Parts: sequence; structure tokens; C-alpha cells
Amino acid sequence: MFNTFLSLENLSPLSLQIAPAAAWVGLIICIAWVVSRFTDSEPEIIRKIVHIGTGNVILIAWWLDIPSFVGITAAIFAGIITLLSYQFPILPGINSVGRQSLGTFFYAVSIGVLVGVFWYLHQPQYAVLGIMTMAWGDGLAALIGKRFGKHKYVVFGSQKSWEGSLTVTLISYFICVTLLLVTQGNIWQTWMVSLIVAVIATILEAFSFLGIDNLTVPIGSATCAYLLNQLLSHY
Repeated sequence: MFNTFLSLENLSPLSLQIAPAAAWVGLIICIAWVVSRFTDSEPEIIRKIVHIGTGNVILIAWWLDIPSFVGITAAIFAGIITLLSYQFPILPGINSVGRQSLGTFFYAVSIGVLVGVFWYLHQPQYAVLGIMTMAWGDGLAALIGKRFGKHKYVVFGSQKSWEGSLTVTLISYFICVTLLLVTQGNIWQTWMVSLIVAVIATILEAFSFLGIDNLTVPIGSATCAYLLNQLLSHY
């Protein structure tokens, strides 16, 4: 009876879809906690572990074809938790960026919006493109810019570096090319759209006051890629 209780046959297909995604998020949070607890890493490092790591859950959602309502529900829940964490120490270290920012909340919102829209359109690759661009492009830009950024510039009071911005461009281009090659093949639109999206993502990332780039970069990148492909598919 015990073995029967644990049998995978007793688990619903939805449970089997959700479990790997939940396990991945749990693993990332555990890694961030261990790094925070047992190392002297800066809060920014902890934030980027979560920022980059949790973004990759969209690949699992795409691979397992997790229903959109699951992603939207998870995003709403995450958004509520992050809003509460600005007032209470629910997520210590994750929201500590040394400046006023709603970036973590915008992160959750962008995931919910992209999953809702592009799952509905049966074009999930664009949601993946937007979220991965945000996770890796924006995430690595902050780390590389802080570590190697020697050439600074300021946009609306937010200091950026050309090294960080170049990172956004290169990572965004790589992500876009990879996803579009997989989904639409080695056609000229793949390379052209990826280049345009990478440039737009870089511009949007530069305007990061209040963490708004966590909303504009993923939604802007995904929307741009989708619309450009719709337009250029006629040529």
C-alpha cells in the first residue's frame, strides 16, 4: 500500500509538470541562502543568483508545457511576496540594492504578463526569449558592470557602464539567436531580428530607475521579436 501511495500513477499530470519547476526554484533559493549564510558575498551577488537562477524556470515551463494559469498564479504570488518584503524582512538580501527599487516586483509582473500573452498566442518561445534576456542579460550586466565597468554614463540619475551595456547586447543577441534558430531555423530573419532585439534590450536596460528595466526589458524584447517576425515573415 505504501508503494502504491508513492506511485507516480497516483500523481496528476499537472503535478508532474509543476514538480520540476518548483524543485528548481527551491534549489536556487537554497543556493542563495547558503551563499548568504556561509560567505561574505555582497547582497548584489545574492540578488543576481536569484535573478538569473529563477529566470531559467521558464525553460522548464516551456519544455513541460506547463499551463499558463500556473505561471500566472505563481507570478501573482511572487509579486505579493515581494511587495510585502519591502515592508517586512521576508526576503532579506534580495531586495537590498542600496537604492529605491521595485525591480523584484517588476520581475514577477513581467513573467506573469509574458506567460499570459504568449502562451495564449501559442508562441511560448517569445515569453522565454523575454524572460531569459532579462535574467541573463540584465543580470550579468550588473555584475560585469560593477566589477569591470570603468567607463560610466548616467541616464535619469542611474549610473551605468559601457561594459555592462555591451554585456546586455551580447547576451541578448546570443539568447535571441539561439531561441529563434531552434524555433524558426537558420533564416535571415533570425539574425536580423536578434540584432534589433539586442539593441533595443540594451537601450531599455539603460533606463533602470526604480528597477523598471525588469519590466521593460523582457516585455519590450519579447514584443519586439514577435512583431518583427510577423512583419518580416512576408519577405
